[in-house]
Amino acid sequence: MDANPTEAVRVIRMTAPDGAASELLLVGEPKGGHWLYWLPAMGVPAKHYLPLAQALAARGVGVALHEWRGIGSSDRRASRRQDWGYRTLLQDDLPEGFAAVGAAWPGAAGYLGGHSLGGQLATLFAGRHPARIAGLVLVASGSPYWKNFRRAWLIGTAYVVAPVLARLFGHFPGRRIGFGGNEARGVIVDWARSGRTGRYAAAGVGDLEPGMATFAGPLLALRPCNDWLGPAASLEWLLGKLPRARSTRAVLTPGDLHGPADHFGWMRTPEPVAARITSWLESQA
Repeated sequence: MDANPTEAVRVIRMTAPDGAASELLLVGEPKGGHWLYWLPAMGVPAKHYLPLAQALAARGVGVALHEWRGIGSSDRRASRRQDWGYRTLLQDDLPEGFAAVGAAWPGAAGYLGGHSLGGQLATLFAGRHPARIAGLVLVASGSPYWKNFRRAWLIGTAYVVAPVLARLFGHFPGRRIGFGGNEARGVIVDWARSGRTGRYAAAGVGDLEPGMATFAGPLLALRPCNDWLGPAASLEWLLGKLPRARSTRAVLTPGDLHGPADHFGWMRTPEPVAARITSWLESQA
């Protein structure tokens, strides 16, 4: 995916408290008074969202693309010696990045958004820091709870097998099996737990759902209609954990997207998604 070069991309080298480093990509400027901090899907490098960021920046929305630890520009790689889970992502990596963007774009409202697992972690972070987040944007996201999927027994089995594979290889071999990236054991354990139980909790931080229930800001959820990885029931299960959020939902069709309306297809033609997000952001002013 090649980004539209008309909007400048600035790179900020981020260093977490434990020394882990990665690149934070800032695209455009918050000309409309708001910026969006974007969290990728599991295993997807930040640069793959540059077309979305460029489309938003062209509409006056400043965008920051977060890089997950272990992926893309990160100097860490999951292995038997290198492990982390949701606690590290939520307590060490995300606060550093979000604060850096706030310092780079002071005076503008900071929204948090994400795709798939990125959307889930956005809601978890908002639950821990509700006063810092002006609103949430979810695209092709939802809870992984196995009961909300068509082939529930197969999905449920995957949540049992994934942690076993991660322990066997020292990391989750996502590239080898064709799902996600090579993820840390701790991330997979936390992700699979939410898939099996339908609840969000993580080693080192405990139950995350009471915080989610306190978030009372606006929320936009865009669901591609043919997304089998994020069906309607999955999204509703996730939104049900944010009962105070002022949620706006929209279903995207192939006609809306001028292409496939599935979990990753929308990324090929992100302009319609950028237009929906921009319109919603403007309505929050």
